[in-house]
Amino acid sequence: MARRLRPVGLDFVGTAPVRHVFVREVCAPVAAVYGALEDVPGWAEWFPQVTAARPVDAGAGRDITLIGGIRFRETIIAADAPGVYAYRVDVTNLPGVRAIAEEWRLSPAGTGTRVRWTFATDGAAAYRLAMKVARGGQARAFRDAMRAPDRRLNA
Repeated sequence: MARRLRPVGLDFVGTAPVRHVFVREVCAPVAAVYGALEDVPGWAEWFPQVTAARPVDAGAGRDITLIGGIRFRETIIAADAPGVYAYRVDVTNLPGVRAIAEEWRLSPAGTGTRVRWTFATDGAAAYRLAMKVARGGQARAFRDAMRAPDRRLNA
């Protein structure tokens, strides 16, 4: 069953009860990495948990499907090229969640890019505990995702 989440803004990324922050440097230049973030259908090619992604609402939102059938309808809350790309989840079939926002911050690192991904969320106590446990899986997914742009954008 789909559930509507609490709408949150970019400030939620810094105040959410559960925050996972991951950082990695990639060889691809900032503009290329930002382009990969904006290319919504392309997410299924480089982010391991994403099985389908499509823009909605004339590009103001995204429909995302993850492995296991988890679905998100998202609204883009920041698209400030080339440094910040962020979105919140408006509707999901994930139980126990009340709010989710994700922020990608990019900065130059030599000839490459320093990528910082923040996953911010809130929900029922059982959900918050599950998300803390899921941090290791998110770390692996982020690591694997950051290898893909290097392979794809530097090919």
